[in-house]
Amino acid sequence: MPSTTFWRDKKVFVTGHTGFKGSWLTLWLASMGAKVKGYALEAPTEPSLFQVADIAGMCKSHQIGDIRDVSALYQSIKAYQPDIVIHMAAQPLVRYSYDHPIETYETNVMGTVHLLDAVRRLDSVRAVVCVTSDKCYDNREWVWGYRETEPMGGYDPYSNSKGCSELVVSAYRNSFFNADDYSQHGVAVASVRAGNVIGGGDWALDRLIPDILKAFEQQQTANIRHPYAIRPWQHVLEPLSGYLVLAEALYTQGPTFNGGWNFGPHSSDAKPVQYIVEKLAKLWGNNASWCIEEGQHPHEAHYLKLDCSKAAQLLNWHPRWNLNRTLEMIVNWHQSWLSNTDMQCYSLNEVAVYTMAMDDE
Repeated sequence: MPSTTFWRDKKVFVTGHTGFKGSWLTLWLASMGAKVKGYALEAPTEPSLFQVADIAGMCKSHQIGDIRDVSALYQSIKAYQPDIVIHMAAQPLVRYSYDHPIETYETNVMGTVHLLDAVRRLDSVRAVVCVTSDKCYDNREWVWGYRETEPMGGYDPYSNSKGCSELVVSAYRNSFFNADDYSQHGVAVASVRAGNVIGGGDWALDRLIPDILKAFEQQQTANIRHPYAIRPWQHVLEPLSGYLVLAEALYTQGPTFNGGWNFGPHSSDAKPVQYIVEKLAKLWGNNASWCIEEGQHPHEAHYLKLDCSKAAQLLNWHPRWNLNRTLEMIVNWHQSWLSNTDMQCYSLNEVAVYTMAMDDE
């Protein structure tokens, strides 16, 4: 599990800290005493986890900026002189990428170039974790999980941009942060790929669980596009725990932990969309209902799983919460927010409960 002793007083530069995953990561880092500087666009939704849990108040420094602005990004990271960089800023939506492909590639590909090029011009950074997606793989819709050595690909602009981002990370690692020259540059670089990350505080557009909960909240029928599509569902804290453990290993042990890493759920938690909406409706209560949305929809992969044997063997990382527990946590989080609960305290407690589950293993 992430070590509070290690993270205390570490200077961490997080891009994308206003997003769903970035907000949870920042909250967790701050709870361990890390000094976080966030760099991101304004929170992408209203409401947002960033807003309702006052994530800005947990940052040592908080800057609104665009990852596509190479000069502003460099000046921001240079001014902070971080020990560790976690790059999460992205255009994260498949359907949006069909309407905005140029923005998607500029953000996800060139944003990664800008970040890594800034790091190579600094002396303070010792570890970099670049977050991509399980959709970076050339998806053949196999029944077995994809390993880190599988080819990059991507059918749609979003997925392909994540594959391209992985290639950028590999090229920069080989060219500027080569393991053979570690004694000279002192930087270890890894990329991480997670499955469909879900959790409380996600209000993103065109995302399954936020759309379902919004419908239930408004006592409307939830419309489902692809009920038989299978995804590797996992609570947001699962991959984040992997990112943190990996970042610590990169910092303390160097390029031994370079490369790509998968952080996905147990195979038994790769379930079809219909399973998710039925479970959520039951947990929500109040006669919540759903139906299949008719019409044509942009292509989305129907089957994708990750093989996480590498993380299990080398980092001793394993998923802690199964899918049913995860869905229960999501509904409890959302209904607590509707009840005007202090969501920073509630979310910090959720992190504490998760870390206790890690301690128990």
